[in-house]
Amino acid sequence: MPARSIGTATISFGLVSIPSKLYTTNEGADDISFHMLHDADGARLKQQYICMKCEQVVDREHTVRGYEHAIGQYIVLSADELKALDAIATQTVSLEEFVPAHALDPLYIEKNYYVGPDKGAERAYKLLADAMIETGLVGVASYSARGKQSIVALRPFRNGLIMHQLRYAHEVKPWSEVPLPDLPETKPAELALAKQIIQRTAQDMFRPEKFKDEVQARMRELIAKKIDGKEITMSPVTPAGAVIDLMSALKASLGTDTTRKPKAEKSRTPSATRTRRRAEATR
Repeated sequence: MPARSIGTATISFGLVSIPSKLYTTNEGADDISFHMLHDADGARLKQQYICMKCEQVVDREHTVRGYEHAIGQYIVLSADELKALDAIATQTVSLEEFVPAHALDPLYIEKNYYVGPDKGAERAYKLLADAMIETGLVGVASYSARGKQSIVALRPFRNGLIMHQLRYAHEVKPWSEVPLPDLPETKPAELALAKQIIQRTAQDMFRPEKFKDEVQARMRELIAKKIDGKEITMSPVTPAGAVIDLMSALKASLGTDTTRKPKAEKSRTPSATRTRRRAEATR
């Protein structure tokens, strides 16, 4: 079934305009959710809006939107005024610069959207995608919608385009805030073993279909037991392994036994050795 567009945008590329449609990249969430119930009768509870001044329950039809411009002071915005604020958004993705693809740090990516061409824009859409593939660059633009302007990056994806909504610089905590002690120099022997461990599980590409949410599967299994009238019990906690030094842990990861010394081969008489070799040759 074809995806439904969740919005529109016009990609501005020089003097070229590309009417486009936006599609979500996410499937519907299938997470387990729990509801608040009354412990006395098991009935579901509902939320209510309570006025902090008169302490009365307020129906949704009597609610309005407001902006707190000072502590405890609000301006009320009508439905038409809210629409006027949204009208400031231009829905235009104005490509302002192009940067190397590797310069786009995933740390700044907040959301993703598939971008498809609107009717009549197929040729310009394909041209932009091909040009970015040939140059190895991705477009950076400003995009305003729903009362907010965002930085976005536009890049080739499969046989089309994808748009990443990015965070502003002030929305990302600096790495310098992470408390780090002085890190020691890596020992060459330890580095060599660590590289061997990595190479053992190295793959040519990321295949997300290999990974499953085992926690959700286990929760569904336990909930099914509860529905059948069984009690949910906590599984015994596996104690953590003994702390060993880094080199021993690396060697153990590679299956190297660091505690057992190689056995010395028992001495054999020449005749016994010849007899053993003759027996092995006839197997």
